[in-house]
Amino acid sequence: MDGTPSLEATGMPAQQQDATPPAGSYRPGYELVAEQLLQLITELRLQPGDRMPTENQLASRLGTSRTVVREAIKILSAIGRVRAQKGRGLYVANDDGMLGSSRWSGFFLPTDLDHIYMLFEFRRVQEAAASRLAATRATPAELRAIEAAAELCREGHVTGQSARFDSGDDDFHLGIAAASHNPFLVTAVREARRLQRQSSTIGLHGTVGGHAEEAIAEHAAIYRAIRDGDAEAAARAAAIHLDKTLEDYRREIQRRVFG
Repeated sequence: MDGTPSLEATGMPAQQQDATPPAGSYRPGYELVAEQLLQLITELRLQPGDRMPTENQLASRLGTSRTVVREAIKILSAIGRVRAQKGRGLYVANDDGMLGSSRWSGFFLPTDLDHIYMLFEFRRVQEAAASRLAATRATPAELRAIEAAAELCREGHVTGQSARFDSGDDDFHLGIAAASHNPFLVTAVREARRLQRQSSTIGLHGTVGGHAEEAIAEHAAIYRAIRDGDAEAAARAAAIHLDKTLEDYRREIQRRVFG
């Protein structure tokens, strides 16, 4: 697609709806706009590499301010959906994973709770399988990487550095997937975590709940089973970890919605 698509040319009526959330809502306006921008990318049938409307055009289209649009763009840039090029404008990110596919972006809405719960089910199956295989295939170097990631996660929690915790958490789960020596599982685990990060960033604004301390113990149980070569124990520990994480996610949603 050449140039910036005309919003009028799509035949869609302009949504002069204020992006400010209704009274009592826990979601900031920029989170709502980020979700609307994801939907707009699908509606305009933009593909990776296509140029998006300008911030001013988007603000007019969504009936909000340019400042709110800019904050929403920051979120979408962080999750790899939009790329801002200085002096050139906004572009749909050239992401060849599932999140970069218009089919997936149209299917998965980050605030659709049913889809989020199904994503946890998907992760449970994939990560239990990855842990089972890692217990029989992990090399000494891969075991050290998994252990180091678990320790980074623990340090992040103890010191209150959420970014450090999140980095260790990513490295831990992806390290186990890599140790499965199955590239299909690596891709499945990576993309499922990316979609979940999208739901947390937009729908719940970051890491949720108080599961971090339990997660550290659960990581340790998974690592020990993999280190000891106990495939079934590793799979059970991974499944328990995902189940506990989902329970925490549900509790946080209940707290934020119902107080």
